[in-house]
Amino acid sequence: MTDFVSTWNEESFLTTPVGPLGLISMRGTEELGGKVNQWLLRWREHTEETFAEDDMSTTPGQKRKDFLIETTCPRFGNGDGKGLIKDSVRGLDLYILCDVGAYNCTFDMYGQKVPMSPDDHFMDLKRTIAAVGGKAKRITVIMPLLYGGRQHRRVARESLDCAMALQELERMGVSNIITFDAHDPRVQNAIPEGGFESVMPSYQIFKALLGREKNLSVDKDHMMIVSPDEGAIDRNIFYASVLGLDMGMFYKRRDYTRIVNGRNPIVAHEYMGDSMEGKDVFIADDILSSGESIIDVARELKKRKANRVFAAATFALFTGGIDLYNKAYEEGVIDRVISTNLTYCTPELKAAPWFIQADMSKFISYIIATLNHDRSLSKLLSPSDRIHSLMSRYNREQRDSGIRLV
Repeated sequence: MTDFVSTWNEESFLTTPVGPLGLISMRGTEELGGKVNQWLLRWREHTEETFAEDDMSTTPGQKRKDFLIETTCPRFGNGDGKGLIKDSVRGLDLYILCDVGAYNCTFDMYGQKVPMSPDDHFMDLKRTIAAVGGKAKRITVIMPLLYGGRQHRRVARESLDCAMALQELERMGVSNIITFDAHDPRVQNAIPEGGFESVMPSYQIFKALLGREKNLSVDKDHMMIVSPDEGAIDRNIFYASVLGLDMGMFYKRRDYTRIVNGRNPIVAHEYMGDSMEGKDVFIADDILSSGESIIDVARELKKRKANRVFAAATFALFTGGIDLYNKAYEEGVIDRVISTNLTYCTPELKAAPWFIQADMSKFISYIIATLNHDRSLSKLLSPSDRIHSLMSRYNREQRDSGIRLV
């Protein structure tokens, strides 16, 4: 168990917890929730070995088989639903894992299979919280893909879905909301007295890339960071600063006289920055929806004689399928797409030769363990030191193996 704990501050696991820990894995998160549960079980084994015998009663869930709480949200024939919790949650420090993007989940309504939309997942989340009935000591919602997060500000007579959802969860008794790479973290201003954290998976994404690509030379002469648009500039500045690389950016010139699929269509991508000729390029964004914009950027990079193109997105939705990317990969337009398992990915996407998936289960277990022991998340929210350590190991492995850099 020392290998598991040595990767993080051991003291974080050896303090008195807020309460016995419980984990609810909503529909669509069964695989991720199972992995998180296994990491937490490994941590529990370590604490049981470390605590004195008379202190073992403080170990959360010490007498339970695992941390998972069995729940279900059955539907009636007309689509009405209800939340049902099959295990006791009284006095638990409860964590609810919810993926509002799991469109692979379906329910029966009037004899038809209906895919679950983000609205359906959010309603099931509220039903589950309502079923808890205030019996849990504390409720934390872990919602990696923030519900309504793309509608984060009002520019006309329109709703503010995300803000209303956060306020509703707070009114229902949720103490903390954990999300990943929020489209605009300022949406937390809707609940100024509530706990809200937008966690960046920067370390895990770059680690996944280095795990697959063993011949990268991460320096200013061979690699640079490019922001695909002005909205993604902050996350790309972070990569450029931590890795010590130069950065450029594209901005989208839109046609504001038309609306296509709810948005003003992009007319052109304009580039600002230094030459990328002969360099590998890494571009990062929060959401890859249809993916057309990233392909357009990749083509612009190739026109400017970029070498390899690596695109990273916290959430790879591929709303239009992956045929476009299969073709772009065959044409040499894009080399890799790196994303996380924080939202549903199709088996076809996972099997694609150009796709790399970063597993976030261990990181989520760290967040849960740290919050359960009421300790600071600061080290988890600032991954710069871990990225520096990762680069040191990567460069050392390259020297030891004699890998030829490209």
